[in-house]
Amino acid sequence: MAPLPEPLDPPLVAELRAGLLAWYAESARDLPWRRTRDPYGIWISEVMLQQTRVEVVEERWVRFLRRFPTVADLARAAEDEVLAEWAGLGYYRRARSLHAAARVVLESHAGQFPTDPASVRALPGVGEYTTGAICSIAFDQPEALVDGNVERVFARLFLVDEAAASPALKRASWDLARALVPDRAPGDWNQALMELGATVCTPRVPRCSGCPVSARCRALAEGRASELPRPKARRPVVEVEVELALVLRGEEVLVRQRPASGRMGGLWELPTREVTWSAEAAPGIHEARWPEVLTETGEVLAEGLRHSVTHHRIQGRVLEARLAGEPAGGMRWVPLGELEQRGLTGLSAKALSKSAAAVARLRRSR
Repeated sequence: MAPLPEPLDPPLVAELRAGLLAWYAESARDLPWRRTRDPYGIWISEVMLQQTRVEVVEERWVRFLRRFPTVADLARAAEDEVLAEWAGLGYYRRARSLHAAARVVLESHAGQFPTDPASVRALPGVGEYTTGAICSIAFDQPEALVDGNVERVFARLFLVDEAAASPALKRASWDLARALVPDRAPGDWNQALMELGATVCTPRVPRCSGCPVSARCRALAEGRASELPRPKARRPVVEVEVELALVLRGEEVLVRQRPASGRMGGLWELPTREVTWSAEAAPGIHEARWPEVLTETGEVLAEGLRHSVTHHRIQGRVLEARLAGEPAGGMRWVPLGELEQRGLTGLSAKALSKSAAAVARLRRSR
């Protein structure tokens, strides 16, 4: 790694701040959460934006705040309601942490979002990045932040020759972020850094000609802008084949709730089992066999399901099944009309959609 400026040269800092803030004022995208200083709304947007595309969040942020207008509304909601509203955004641990943090704000801060960085950081699921975003944007506090976009900008701007998301790049990026965040307009500065990474200093083909600080970019000067940060090693994709059991009883369908801990914790799904996989060991996302009380009828209701969970590529089919005895192991009968309110896994939502015609036929025949 090339040595970083230590300490940063004051004229360089002043030039970077002036150039980037002027560019942001003129070029920033008009996103709905940028029109508020409400810490609750900013918090929701920052959590949603982790691992989710901006285009998706634009619609879902508005919808979420319509459903839960205040932190107290979120705190008082049932977890199933929160998970159902989060459905489709993935990484459901984020939603459960939001819910838990909202309850802490209601119970420990009288429903008022804390302004002290230490208190913000102490909320469930809130780390250094989210603390920096909330405190700088909502409260004008000079708190730094680093996300993937900021890491990429710093790797190129200061020629930090490390792999993306590596501990070394994270440490260097946080040191730079804390050194550069200004006392005046820290929220605009932090958003400008992220905006630059998202729209100009992009991963594969950076638009260096449109960069407001390209004259100071060490990677560009050495012809290495598109090389940095170095790519991280990718985990191999695991192919998984699954089967989902559709069990009907009148206007009800049998679903099971996933354990609170682990992937998709607390969400509801059709009973699902893993059949084959390309790795040495079973992925363990779903059970390896049906519960003993389930029996297949032999009828395939839908095929060709496709879904992805982290580095697992899933293909599946839906089978009609029968229940012998009472539901057990987290299973429950739920009216078909209430499924959307339960917070279904993405795979089960696709399975039910693809099986809709078969479900209608089965209901008519009974």
